[in-house]
Amino acid sequence: MVGVASADDSLSRRRILIGDPERERLSAILRDHYADGRLTLDELRRRAEIVLSATYRDEADEALAGLPAIAPGTSATVQPPRRGLLSRRGHAQSAQPSPGWEQTSERFRDPSSGQIMRVWVDPADGSRHYVPDDPAR
Repeated sequence: MVGVASADDSLSRRRILIGDPERERLSAILRDHYADGRLTLDELRRRAEIVLSATYRDEADEALAGLPAIAPGTSATVQPPRRGLLSRRGHAQSAQPSPGWEQTSERFRDPSSGQIMRVWVDPADGSRHYVPDDPAR
């Protein structure tokens, strides 16, 4: 019937559209859960695809199903570094370059710490290492 609202119409009017900032916020939450060991890489990818393809908030929220809420200020990006025997750096991450490593022009922002990292290469084996960027070097 023309002019008569159905139950589906009223539901779609209550749905909230999301934009890129909301998708990025939800993606960051998923990365935090991955960093905390709650998601495998495949599961992170699957859930990120849900977020990135979502048009409405309820669709994007499905990607967080079964995960505990992360309280503001407790994400992996703001946790203080561990010290002593429990300290652990990321994959191929070093505090400073070792002798013989060659500096590249590549830089990136580490998603877990927010720190700018410089890529160094060990010519002996071709391995890549990530060192906090020091503009003085």
